[in-house]
Amino acid sequence: MIADSDTAIPLLTPDQLSVARDAHTVDGRFDEVVQQLGCESETQVLAAVARTLGLETVDLTEAKADLKLLESFPIRLIHRFQIFPLWMQRGSLVLAVSDPFNLHAVDAVSSAMGLSVTPAVVPSEDLAKFIRRHLGVGAETIDDLVAQQRLLMGDVEMLDDVQFDGSEDAEAAQQASVVRLVNEILTEAIEARASDIHVEAQESGLKLRYRVDGVLQRQPTPPEMNRFQAAIVSRLKIMARLNIAEKRVPQDGRIKLRVKGREIDVRVSIIPMLHGEGVVMRVLDKESLQFSLRGIGMSETIYEQFQRLIRLPHGIILVTGPTGSGKTTTLYSALNEIKNEETKIITTEDPIEYQLEGINQIQVHTKVGLTFAASLRSILRHDPDVVLVGEIRDLETAENAIQASLTGHLVFSTLHTNDSAGAFMRLCDMGVEPFLVTSTVEGVMAQRLVRRLCPDCRRPLRLKQDEVPHDFPWEEVQDKQLKVYGPQGCPACRQTGYRGRIGIYELLLGNDRIRALANERQPTHLVEQAAVEAGMRTLRMDGWDKVLQGVTSVDEVLRVTKED
Repeated sequence: MIADSDTAIPLLTPDQLSVARDAHTVDGRFDEVVQQLGCESETQVLAAVARTLGLETVDLTEAKADLKLLESFPIRLIHRFQIFPLWMQRGSLVLAVSDPFNLHAVDAVSSAMGLSVTPAVVPSEDLAKFIRRHLGVGAETIDDLVAQQRLLMGDVEMLDDVQFDGSEDAEAAQQASVVRLVNEILTEAIEARASDIHVEAQESGLKLRYRVDGVLQRQPTPPEMNRFQAAIVSRLKIMARLNIAEKRVPQDGRIKLRVKGREIDVRVSIIPMLHGEGVVMRVLDKESLQFSLRGIGMSETIYEQFQRLIRLPHGIILVTGPTGSGKTTTLYSALNEIKNEETKIITTEDPIEYQLEGINQIQVHTKVGLTFAASLRSILRHDPDVVLVGEIRDLETAENAIQASLTGHLVFSTLHTNDSAGAFMRLCDMGVEPFLVTSTVEGVMAQRLVRRLCPDCRRPLRLKQDEVPHDFPWEEVQDKQLKVYGPQGCPACRQTGYRGRIGIYELLLGNDRIRALANERQPTHLVEQAAVEAGMRTLRMDGWDKVLQGVTSVDEVLRVTKED
């Protein structure tokens, strides 16, 4: 049974609780702050923290766990969070935890088991002994925990042969524990829908973060993982076919995996940092994306306009936005809409993120002279109808794209500009004659990605007019009595309040006035003003529309757009 709260245990003030949290964050102990908190021992500090947080405590020296729970409990969570399932009580799983501040562990267990969880706080030494008693000698260490339960590779299968030499680094990277540890990092990232994995070398040790829905989230890791830092990086280098002996210069590679039956591409970037090599992995889940213009969040009006645009016989269509704003997804979706047996489509990309059936794709290799401009020149001799250029980066590429358009081809490409109106000036700044720009660019789509509110836990807000920006459609909310929602947090969304992302768009269509302004190299804001007068909805406007639809929050629109 769970021990009753001891009335002799003091309640901590908010300041004392903060001191205890800081002490525990440093080394997982309270021994340095016992006297400061007016307690007699570290155990009493732990009990005081538990009582203040409204948590129970349990005496593991007398406790008998229900070992049947281990049959369905993810063993990796025991290793990762230093926890142990004890028994079921009134429909809730009682979970022994050594860190009373780590609510992420409770959420992870609740999500994995589909149960409500009641944390019971125990001293870390007692919990380590308890784990060792039930899972075997050494079970609290990474080496033994990651080696048990499943075969070496588990749910991760390499699709390319892994080669390694007999060096000390390679041998360390091939240890069963390291292989399993890296596989677990990859598997959890994919299950969390992460687009990027950041393995960072800090002075305090290894730091692991996943980018989920465009926002980085810190992942708790046991302190023991720090000593595996070099081996983890070496293992990733081996998987990506990189030089594990080279630790002084950046390296880029690619890993092809099959995780739980799904084919995954992982782009790996390794850069030497002050405290060791930092690794960032871009996760490309081929099966998670469906390239459809209907599914990426365009309003009905923009969808119909863009449909007409991508079916033009010739011209240039540009998609603009910062890195990670979904430009590639929009372009792939457009190509999927128009591909057929009568149309020859060729792309030149750096890198090719997804392989598209029925479309011919070229990988840029700048080291051997195959640049965007060079490949585009060759593509035009291959009798295409539609051409996609990954990005217009320089004058040569821009001129070749314009030449392709003038000779009867439909050209898709991307630009890095803040809005759609800035695309004309950007091309002119590269050195393209304004009359060539205005005579070939048919439309410019600017876009951003905002996080979707979790449909399971979003909550209606009681907004006041002075709490929202002055361009927020307050009158429309009042007139139509619309509800505006905000994030809350639940196990389904990992307590973030958001799940998934959706695009917000502005589509600028060329007309005589806009072309005249661009031809005269007038300021961008005048081009935008003319486009709005012609009916264009700006990014900000489209963002507010999605707030009023209950799809996203006011904060998300403010995060990714500027005031009109």
